[in-house]
Amino acid sequence: MTTTAPAPVAAQVDRRRWLALAVIGLAQLLVIIDMTIMTIALPSAQQDLGMSDAARQWAITAYTVTFGGLLLLGGRLADRLGRRNTLLAGVVGFALASAVGGAATGTEMLLVARAAQGVFAALLAPSTLSLLTVTFTEPRERARVFGIFGAIMMSGAAVGLIAGGALAEYLGWRWCLYINLPIAAVAVVAGVFVLPRARGHRDARLDWTSAVLGGGAIVSLVYALSEAAESGFGSALVLGLLGASAVLVVAFVLRQARTRGPLLPLGIVTERSRAAAFLAVGVAAFGMFGMFLFLTYQMQAIMGYGPFATGIAFLPLVAANVLAATQITGRLSARIGTRPLLVGGLLLLAAGLFLLTWLTPESSYAGLLLPAELLLGLGAGLAMPTVINVATSGVAPREAGAASAFVTTSQQVGASLGTASLNTIATAATASAATGGAAATVHGFATASGWGAAVLAVGAIMVGWLYRARERS
Repeated sequence: MTTTAPAPVAAQVDRRRWLALAVIGLAQLLVIIDMTIMTIALPSAQQDLGMSDAARQWAITAYTVTFGGLLLLGGRLADRLGRRNTLLAGVVGFALASAVGGAATGTEMLLVARAAQGVFAALLAPSTLSLLTVTFTEPRERARVFGIFGAIMMSGAAVGLIAGGALAEYLGWRWCLYINLPIAAVAVVAGVFVLPRARGHRDARLDWTSAVLGGGAIVSLVYALSEAAESGFGSALVLGLLGASAVLVVAFVLRQARTRGPLLPLGIVTERSRAAAFLAVGVAAFGMFGMFLFLTYQMQAIMGYGPFATGIAFLPLVAANVLAATQITGRLSARIGTRPLLVGGLLLLAAGLFLLTWLTPESSYAGLLLPAELLLGLGAGLAMPTVINVATSGVAPREAGAASAFVTTSQQVGASLGTASLNTIATAATASAATGGAAATVHGFATASGWGAAVLAVGAIMVGWLYRARERS
């Protein structure tokens, strides 16, 4: 006698997993959007709260410093306490911090809220990727899922600009923070029912010394890069912070090699294919986030677009990214393998930035910005899903949180380095330009874009070499 009972049960389980993907995507979107949404809202917030120019950058830096500094600890907590628990706790905390920031009555209240957002983002971000890793295990299915997740990771910044532009223009800057509340509410309520109850590994040790060393190294680096965007790399503060970061990195690595329960098992980052993936995500973020800064200023300050129109102008980039990540990358991966996608994606990103070396005050959107956006979106759509798959494949379940955290750490450091260094190059090129005004400013953008393209091209070569070396070993 046969029975058909298991089929509906299997369908229900499968549907639940895809609902879990939606919840995980919402949680990740909170983190990524918040890296850019406040950029557009900042001028209004500064005027409303009477914020000084010196304090203004901390509305961005307070978030990025705490987020980057605590990511590795957040990943280890996810391994120990269970990814479902840390994701839900992170989303709730992030929403509460957003509410406080939106209701801020002064500069100090806003900055504390932004720092708290970074703390909870560091708790939930590693949980998202590690939950995907343990929920979707079949190779073709993983490729599809990571395509969707990769699109969220690289398009989320542009979505933040679109949402931030609309909210700042029509509802006010506070809604750039309040918008997190309904997103978080949906993620938490749905997550309680559909997220898998992955058990924590209570034997996963929390090495607090490593947490202080690793967190201190990342905080020093991100803070230095944020200051470099304002003061240049030659300032005493920036050089001191970079030196402190280097010392702490060495101490952290030595600690990981000797302790029984490392915060970041060195095998995760020294395995060649995974090292290539981490390098790829850092280099991609370097170019993408630097580009967002230049194009935002080009469209608003030079071309006269409003905040909302600027956000809408980024939609082709988002569309190209989603198309490549969800429809193209999986099919190409099965035919040509991983290495060409990593290298090809970075080279497309380099080509997009190289196009922007032709920027002038008279450049048109359709003639130059749109083709550049399409190349950048396609490049990110090829590279990012591949990065996520390579970085998390073959990782032991007890170390999935640490590996996931380092993906986000690589993206965070790459974004900070790209924003700071390319902005410094643009400022120097503007100052040395033969002409003044808008022409000098755009010359700075074009020069920095050329440097960004060069970094991406070199990064593509290094990623290709690393991954090829691994395959031959």
